[in-house]
Amino acid sequence: MTGQHCWGYGEEDGPSEWYRYFPIAQGNRQSPINIVASQAVFNPSLQPLVLSYDQCTSIDISNNGHSVMVEFDDNDDKTVINGGPLNDSYRLKQFHFHWGTQHNEGSEHTVDGKSYPCELHLVHWNAKSYPTFGEAAAASDGLVVLGVFLEIGEKHPGLDRLTDALYMVRFKGTKAQFNNFNPKCLLPSNLEYWTYPGSLTTPPLNESVTWIILKEPIKVSEKQMERFRKTLLFNGEEEEERMHMVNNFRPPQPLNGRKVQASFKC
Repeated sequence: MTGQHCWGYGEEDGPSEWYRYFPIAQGNRQSPINIVASQAVFNPSLQPLVLSYDQCTSIDISNNGHSVMVEFDDNDDKTVINGGPLNDSYRLKQFHFHWGTQHNEGSEHTVDGKSYPCELHLVHWNAKSYPTFGEAAAASDGLVVLGVFLEIGEKHPGLDRLTDALYMVRFKGTKAQFNNFNPKCLLPSNLEYWTYPGSLTTPPLNESVTWIILKEPIKVSEKQMERFRKTLLFNGEEEEERMHMVNNFRPPQPLNGRKVQASFKC
């Protein structure tokens, strides 16, 4: 097995084995991490986040065999994140999710050891400094990922359109048109956050990410989470085996002396 096809979330190809093909898995700036809230350093100079998503153009929804992803037109600066710990604005490229099989596991980041059922990642890239997403993804200041926790509660109206579309991308390698979706509806009202320097949480695990993790989760219903777990498959349509897409998360990695900063006082 070579390249990007040699990894997954099973016993033989899961996170504990990724270092065999991607040695950076044992690097000093790996993600996710466990955020110890009392050890996060309040930084009063951190700015509020500014999310300009109102003119975003969603293109398609797809199943890449590891998660479900919604991609955006990133050819201009209509859809950007700035403020916070950032010196530049970063364009939204895509968002995807990580989830488990039950209430108490599924998020990649944890807070004081607590895991959430699901975590949303909105991936942005530094188009000011790099000509392509691929080049940005290999640079230390190339990417910004905004993380949002999902917890079980009331039904989330903004998520329904997405869960209704999952059947179209049930199998690995499938893609469907998915226009006019504004991810702003998936954000909590409170944008207070933690931030730290980290990496992609999937291979190639590049240490190129400024992480911004929102403190406040959004609430989704158990039925909405079940749509992820029961509709999506790790397999392609031509494969005989049918494996439900669950537990597609990497566990927390060592902090290695990194500081987690907070935009708020505990």
